[in-house]
Amino acid sequence: MVTGQASLKRNGVQDFVTIRGTAIIMTAFSLFMAWFFISTPEITYSIWQDLFSGLAMKVFTFLALTSVMFHVRVGMWQVLTDYVKAPGLRAIIQFILNLIAFVYVVIGLFVLWGV
Repeated sequence: MVTGQASLKRNGVQDFVTIRGTAIIMTAFSLFMAWFFISTPEITYSIWQDLFSGLAMKVFTFLALTSVMFHVRVGMWQVLTDYVKAPGLRAIIQFILNLIAFVYVVIGLFVLWGV
């Protein structure tokens, strides 16, 4: 039984759980934000700042940002593996997309914790 090689590679079950888990977190965040916009009659800067100044909202937003990053990472790996056959080009595209997703999270954290 070869366990050393299998533990270093991607696992289909792990990818499945990651995609579904991140999708649930992103859906919950989207529904919460939709509820906020629908239930708030007037949105001003102070209301917006009050919403994001709480620790729970900061953690929830951080979870949503990191979920987007992991969702992009796994999802684009799956898509690129299917449609981009050249390994060098696929590696470059994956690197660029992972870098964009990481920068998205870092910028989001600076904005989020700056409130």
